[in-house]
Amino acid sequence: MKQISILDSTLRDGSQGEGISYSVQDKINIVKALDELGVAYIEAGNPGSNPKDMEFFAEAKKLKLKHSKIVAFGSTRRKGIKCAEDANLQSLLAAETEVVCIFGKTWDFQATEILHASLEENLEMIRDTVAFLVANKKEVIFDAEHFFTGYTENADYAMKALEAAVEGGAKVLCLCETKGGMMPMQCYEITKHVVEHFKTRSCVDRNGKAVSVEGDGACGVSVGIHTHNDSGCAVANSLLAVEAGASHVQGVLLGFGERTGNANLSTIIADLQLKSDCVCIPPENVQNLTPICKRVAEITNIALDSGMPYVGVSAFAHKAGMHIDAVIKNPFAYEHVTPESVGNSRVFLMSEVAGKSMIVEKVQKFDKSLTKSSPVVAEIVKRVKDLEHDGYQFEGADASFEILVRKAIGKYQPFFNLHYYKTSGEFPRFADDQSAFAQFKIDVDGKVVVTAGDGDGPVNALDVAMRNALEQFYPNVAQIHLTDYKVRVLDGKSATASRVRVLIESSDGDEHWTTMGVSSDVIEASYLALVDSFEYKLIKDLEKKFGKLI
Repeated sequence: MKQISILDSTLRDGSQGEGISYSVQDKINIVKALDELGVAYIEAGNPGSNPKDMEFFAEAKKLKLKHSKIVAFGSTRRKGIKCAEDANLQSLLAAETEVVCIFGKTWDFQATEILHASLEENLEMIRDTVAFLVANKKEVIFDAEHFFTGYTENADYAMKALEAAVEGGAKVLCLCETKGGMMPMQCYEITKHVVEHFKTRSCVDRNGKAVSVEGDGACGVSVGIHTHNDSGCAVANSLLAVEAGASHVQGVLLGFGERTGNANLSTIIADLQLKSDCVCIPPENVQNLTPICKRVAEITNIALDSGMPYVGVSAFAHKAGMHIDAVIKNPFAYEHVTPESVGNSRVFLMSEVAGKSMIVEKVQKFDKSLTKSSPVVAEIVKRVKDLEHDGYQFEGADASFEILVRKAIGKYQPFFNLHYYKTSGEFPRFADDQSAFAQFKIDVDGKVVVTAGDGDGPVNALDVAMRNALEQFYPNVAQIHLTDYKVRVLDGKSATASRVRVLIESSDGDEHWTTMGVSSDVIEASYLALVDSFEYKLIKDLEKKFGKLI
């Protein structure tokens, strides 16, 4: 099996994405996650670019990593000065990483028009910088910036730039598709040419002495690939580069980054490891791919794209009745890999098109004797279709659907009886975070309580009042916190009287669940979703306590 070294650039290229900002502790936590996944290299930023990166590299020295090497990133020396006098290179040495990634210009236009250097001087800058770092006991990865554009414009010069890096002692030549516009077959052909060139050419340094470094080719150098997604081809370009002989792949675990992002490593790793006879990370770690992607998304403070291959929540989600029926019989019918192989899970989405197979799969969790022909299954199907016609959408609210099923099959008892709730708002606000009041009256087993709450808007006030009441009977309600709240207008024709769907995501620190309510009154819709959320938590806690379904 072909060994592929993975360099993750979440902390450097990824951090250049819009809205992405990491603290030093965020960076440390992501390093730990990537090391747990087992990537070979973690490119962590330019230690000379800002105080935060300098602090990170100081903290990173304390880490004891099992799989990964931390990489400091920087550029070739500045024009007209020696390497020893270059502050950027000195900061790379001060970072004390075993590996350094240096980018240099391989497009003649960039050398003359951006650096304002002669073509020969640019080659010397590449050669000198790599040699300086190698002399200081660094393993050097050379990022050939704009290589594919440079190759199409002036192939001879682009190749000379690579040779200069090899003559300096670079271990990896990473071909960077910096503008993100290259088509897959172009990427394949150019990468293949570079791989073949360095497999057959004996490389010598500036003094004519043979160069010998560990690597794939006769001159001891490995070829890598670094792509951007401006034309939507970053993953395809990376895969075809590997097919052409590249053995080093750079990208960002979740694909975010400047402009439209970088190559998505979660997809590339799974594609190569599960489908292409390649080893990117330790085989036993592939099943950790989804949990680690979720962890990195959480640290980054972004929502993991539900449609992301392999690791998204919808990657193994089935909705159409025919598909669900087939997958229940044999998942191979519609799944290209098993969800467990990447640490994900199969999801059957409840909807009006799901069919009886979906309902049976759900209700058998509570009653194994139920089948497609059971009358209660037909009742649930009808109820779901009626509710979805009214605006419910159970595919995004499994907890509400479970409560619906429990009610239908007699596995549900309410935890309280509502007498009434009242809400009122006030403007101007009477406090910065308080603009509404709520009153809430319920009884539990005949005991009546009336509570009140104030908050930032009527829904928040109602939530507070409900908690004040329910916690008197069910203290574990205090563990519930809302992680997201969404409102969707279902029919804009009725203007402010339109029906709305409220979706509430909740968590108790261990589990997450989603509930829903629909009404022409946004307060009522929110109340319905809140009730389902509280009751779902209480039901689950009772089942844990007694060790069985109730």
